[in-house]
Amino acid sequence: MRDDGPIDVIIPAFNEEASIGKVLGDLPRDLLRHVVVADNGSTDRTAEFAAAAGATIVAAPRRGYGSACLAGIAHLARLEHAAHIVVFLDADYSDHPDELPQLVAPLLHEEADLVVGSRALGHRERGALVPQARFGNWLATGLIRMLYGVRMTDLGPFRAIRWDRLLALKMADPDFGWTVEMQVKAARAGLGYREVPVSYRKRIGRSKISGTVSGSVRAGWKILYTIFRLRLATGVSPSRGRS
Repeated sequence: MRDDGPIDVIIPAFNEEASIGKVLGDLPRDLLRHVVVADNGSTDRTAEFAAAAGATIVAAPRRGYGSACLAGIAHLARLEHAAHIVVFLDADYSDHPDELPQLVAPLLHEEADLVVGSRALGHRERGALVPQARFGNWLATGLIRMLYGVRMTDLGPFRAIRWDRLLALKMADPDFGWTVEMQVKAARAGLGYREVPVSYRKRIGRSKISGTVSGSVRAGWKILYTIFRLRLATGVSPSRGRS
């Protein structure tokens, strides 16, 4: 059975004035209801350019990737009518926004609750996914499979989830642990999980995480910490996730 409820998009952004217009321009806007750019305290013209491209700007002054995503969620929660599906993607133009229809297809056909766009399974531009990111994905997804029994290949930012399932996960991580928190909580709750191959290219500008040694170390530590913290917090429910 096909469900064509509203699809909303949340784009966390921090100083992405060079890329945000391209991201918004490539989204299949005819399929979407609201496109929210959660401005994470940018000091450039990110918010101005995003508004000019038709996005709703939500202030997320507390720095952190997860904080921006949470601000976007809070905005959508205040709307009179809830979304059916929420899509997250980055503002640096490394994701391919035009691949959104493939990403949401398993949700529209009620084949999954959470869909992650896998860069590992898709086409990657040479040099787009740096070695530390590839190693981090391999280690983190291997641990998730070992601890939760769900096969995953990536912690990619381009993802879609049913709105009711998203609220039930009670997302809370304010920074680098956001993506893995969602996937671990989904595995723990036994949500239907799918991955679809997505394309990935070199981002516009320098990464705030993998672009520095300290950023990579902090992100890696937080991801591993989140996996084990959530494993110790409660027991693991029998998984029905699919990849």
